[in-house]
Amino acid sequence: MNILKEKFLINPEIHFLNFGSFGACPQPVFENYQYWQRLLEFETVQFINVNGATNLANSRAALANYLDIPDKDDLVYITNPTLGVNIIAKNLNLSPNDEVLTTDLEYGACDRTWDLFCENSKAIYKRQKITLPITTKEKFIEEFFSGLTDKTKVVFVSHITSSTGLILPVKEIVSIAKSKGIITIVDGAHVPGQLPLSIQDLDPDFYTGAAHKWMMAAKGCSFLYAHKRAQPLLKEPLIVSWGYKAIKPSGSTFIDYNQMIGTRDFSAFLTIPSCIAFMKENNWSDIAEKCHEMVLSNAERFFNLLGSVPISPLTKEWIGQMLSIPINTDKPEDLQRKLFTDYNIEVPVMRQGDKIYLRYSINGYNSQQDLDALYDALVEIKKQGTLISSLN
Repeated sequence: MNILKEKFLINPEIHFLNFGSFGACPQPVFENYQYWQRLLEFETVQFINVNGATNLANSRAALANYLDIPDKDDLVYITNPTLGVNIIAKNLNLSPNDEVLTTDLEYGACDRTWDLFCENSKAIYKRQKITLPITTKEKFIEEFFSGLTDKTKVVFVSHITSSTGLILPVKEIVSIAKSKGIITIVDGAHVPGQLPLSIQDLDPDFYTGAAHKWMMAAKGCSFLYAHKRAQPLLKEPLIVSWGYKAIKPSGSTFIDYNQMIGTRDFSAFLTIPSCIAFMKENNWSDIAEKCHEMVLSNAERFFNLLGSVPISPLTKEWIGQMLSIPINTDKPEDLQRKLFTDYNIEVPVMRQGDKIYLRYSINGYNSQQDLDALYDALVEIKKQGTLISSLN
């Protein structure tokens, strides 16, 4: 029996293998979330207008310490990482033919964000093709930077990719880009709570991540980090509200522009200290290591079953608590739905370019039974011959 599973509110009838999409709150965190929501209803004006800034500052201080950020005011809460990318993209004032260099493995919502802003400014969003399977870090970096030109103004890259679940060598990428005077933006949606992270050591200009995934915060809790050297680039708020020309400025336009944006329920942001406490109490680094071992120990049989090959070396350098397996199906949405309705399995089957991946995620409440259920279901569906065929 997985004792940790009892600490989560997930439907016990479901094999939940999709922590990467939205995460899940353990009971203590969810109870803390409800505490803040009830306080909001009980003393609304006090909660928002009087105590809001202080409560948010305290929560940001806890998160800054967790992420190794020296100054909590270099960090602001947002609802999701895509919003963070929008805030940055709006403010870069790209000129015609400027280039934003990225990979062809990025998250679709962020691709669309850059598409729009680059189309409006007549800049170029350059999706550098990455050869799969990846062989070495050096080859990846060489291939990525082969897309660099004298017009490259921005490097945007995922720390862990969404559909393909790969850990990318962002430290090296950020270092090389900075040495060339290029703005660095990291989409770390999947990183906090899954991998150890020192933003101070990584030292990007911007880093945006989610706390409602692997940190297990309430839904709609994410953050945007901006280094002090980069904050002057954010000259306009994405949403113009009370933070613009603030009557009572905080001393940071970065905070004012992105925190003082009108009435909203920011209770989810205040759950961060309870998330950190939960992870500490349950030795989460050990839990993460066991989850990683489960991810990799099951990999070979899934690749064999689906007739596919790994898209990277199956090592800690590239793989964390998610694994994406190429799968041959013409109807990924139907396959995903069938796995849920017929087998009680919540697992994503996602498109990335012309490829389709089944991605399983493992966290503390998962057990081997969840992956066995997925394997057995895929065996049955494959035998039926309607939704899956071998890639070989």
